[in-house]
Amino acid sequence: MELSFVEYISYKHIFWIFCGYTMENENSVIYGLEFQARALSAQLAETEKIRFLIGTQSLKQVNNQIHLVEFDEENSTLKTTVYHHSDGEIWKLNASPIDTSKIATCYNTVNRENLCSMKTAILKLPDTENYDHIENLEILTKFNIDSLGTDIKTTEFHPSDASKAACVTDNHVILWDISNTEAQNVLNIALEGKSNPKFTTGKWNPHQNCNQFATATETHLKTYDVRTGQLAWNIDSAHGQLMRDMDFNLNKQYHIATCGDDGFVKIWDFRQTSSPIYSRTDHSHWVWCVRFNPFHDQLLLTASSDARVLLSSAASVSSENNQDVNIHDDSLDSSENKQILSDGPLQWCEHEDSVYCAEWSPAEPWIFASLSYDGRLLISRVKRSLKYQIML
Repeated sequence: MELSFVEYISYKHIFWIFCGYTMENENSVIYGLEFQARALSAQLAETEKIRFLIGTQSLKQVNNQIHLVEFDEENSTLKTTVYHHSDGEIWKLNASPIDTSKIATCYNTVNRENLCSMKTAILKLPDTENYDHIENLEILTKFNIDSLGTDIKTTEFHPSDASKAACVTDNHVILWDISNTEAQNVLNIALEGKSNPKFTTGKWNPHQNCNQFATATETHLKTYDVRTGQLAWNIDSAHGQLMRDMDFNLNKQYHIATCGDDGFVKIWDFRQTSSPIYSRTDHSHWVWCVRFNPFHDQLLLTASSDARVLLSSAASVSSENNQDVNIHDDSLDSSENKQILSDGPLQWCEHEDSVYCAEWSPAEPWIFASLSYDGRLLISRVKRSLKYQIML
């Protein structure tokens, strides 16, 4: 098998494109950074171009960067813009679902006393794309969050209201008005319980008029009504070990996927929480990320510190499960062999280090990206045979 390899080095960043072939003769593209990284987000408000954002984790604070990577699917090429993030190493990065220019970062910084502390801010990407110069990012909104927790887990933009965002710290969920330069605290939800429990992450429920915010705490899932601050519903002991991530199914309003250190990926109907409606352990280590495909929810993307990204089928519980008898055509000829798309792994990507995040492209339902800790971004396609199975 012949492989072409192109390497390009520029000031303060490195990338390479690897054009190889999978079993389906479909190109894979790799983008590599000079620094370690664990923060990845799709540019959610961009529905025309395939774009992903990466945040680096260099121990030398001033070296940190945000990379905006645009993928040209037709030519399998990348175009990249790099921005300075000299405030510190980025642990979490989220893009606004409404405004393409807005991102939120949670980062570890060193203060004047040479002590590390977690901060968060909303930043603006410059309007111009300068590929020859590394630009600075404008700070749009600052958060006075020091009294509400020392470890900021995530800052989540509201799905439909550009003036709202929620921060998750070790023991608080804070709803903010982000209309001005200084964010205003609207609601503060404190986590209570024995042994000082802590939040792991949180995410808006895109359904229920976006009035619910879900959180992971230890092995449990707790969802709050942001109008009252009261618990709306919960799933106790959703996982046997620490719960790492969650994702709501955009096509089925009562379905949520969870994953954790027990290696399980589960889907729940939170109207009946006694047991999951889908449960698999196809990873051999902690599962850090789970994502429903926003268009075809039988496709489930998971990332793990076993250095693998799995594309799996959850067709039995998807919104299209009454349409999962499709044409299966590995040879891509005219023969028709009807079979049901069964649950379980369909495709996988191998990295060389732990994979902390994976994201679908909102512009193209068959493209996804995954980022490993060694700073390697892999942009992949759903296999052609699977696309035909789902679409036909």
